[in-house]
Amino acid sequence: MHKKQIVVVAIVFAVMTCLFFMPVKGLIKAKEDAGHSKPAAAPSKPVTTVDVTMVSSASKILIGPALSAQINDTEARLKKAMDESDKLSLEKKLAKLWDDVNQPGPAAFYYQAVAEKENKFDEWVNAGSHFNDAYKRTQDTAAQPTFVINAIASYKNAVKLNSADLDAKTGLGIAYVNQTSSGITDPDGGSPMQGIMLLLDVVKQDPKNHNANLSLGLFAMKSGQYEKAVARFKTVIAQKAEAEPYFYLAESYKQLGQKKEAIDAYEKCKEMMSDPQFTQQIDQYIKELKN
Repeated sequence: MHKKQIVVVAIVFAVMTCLFFMPVKGLIKAKEDAGHSKPAAAPSKPVTTVDVTMVSSASKILIGPALSAQINDTEARLKKAMDESDKLSLEKKLAKLWDDVNQPGPAAFYYQAVAEKENKFDEWVNAGSHFNDAYKRTQDTAAQPTFVINAIASYKNAVKLNSADLDAKTGLGIAYVNQTSSGITDPDGGSPMQGIMLLLDVVKQDPKNHNANLSLGLFAMKSGQYEKAVARFKTVIAQKAEAEPYFYLAESYKQLGQKKEAIDAYEKCKEMMSDPQFTQQIDQYIKELKN
């Protein structure tokens, strides 16, 4: 499988499945706060520790031996490296190599290792965003708690360095809400509701913020607030037309019984993806709405 194919497959996978395999169990219809439901607290449970070796092994199966060869070589060099500057250089290289094949899980661990050594704001945000992406992409319930915990920790370090940055606030807000699905609790008191409030604060300061609106739209869907979800996704699409928000927009319209609008959104989504399997699935959704 070539790198370009992996990227396409990953995008299709994310669009087609993350809505259904990323349940936000704590988001239920309750007393609304600024247009979003208040999440119920989830019981804490033991966290399974997943490390970079475990995540890398799983990713190598996905990308195949040909694309894994350079990664394996670089990993071997990292194990033998004695000088700290050499280790840092190899960790940066591994992060980039995993990014090139669109595998955010192992990339996140290496970006985190770099951030721990250099303690720069951009590096902590980069690590946090990759852990959030890894959480979104995986169906491995053993890995999800580790991704969430590391995302929260990375974004907290970023916020310490720049408390006003909206990207860091958005990422931390998303991670706080994600922890509900994993049944874990931030030991420092960060809660799903605090995550929602962080996201709402971001859109208050930047009403067109892409990531905050997309996430609030998804969380609104999971709590059954489809009209609010539609508004969020339309805000996202107005800034940049992409397949993922169009897919969620179509799903929201479908739940509201607005078949014509749902079909139009599905068609827009389909136009942006060339994958035959994706197109076939969208055509099936459209057929069901027309019947």
